[in-house]
Amino acid sequence: MRGNAQAITKKGINDMNKKPIGTIARTGEQCPESGVWMVLESISTTAPIAKGNTMVPYRAKAVAWKLVQYA
Repeated sequence: MRGNAQAITKKGINDMNKKPIGTIARTGEQCPESGVWMVLESISTTAPIAKGNTMVPYRAKAVAWKLVQYA
């Protein structure tokens, strides 16, 4: 039991370090959290983007991206 409790505690600590769902990042910025990101435009899309990668443009223009799901 003790080892299991330690694993749960470590997982909880890792979860606390995650950026919240709804975090916004813009094209050209470093991705703050791995997950599925959605473009905040009238014509939208989603894309999986890994933490540390550069947030990409959409339809050849700079956009805001919203974190909608963790990886």
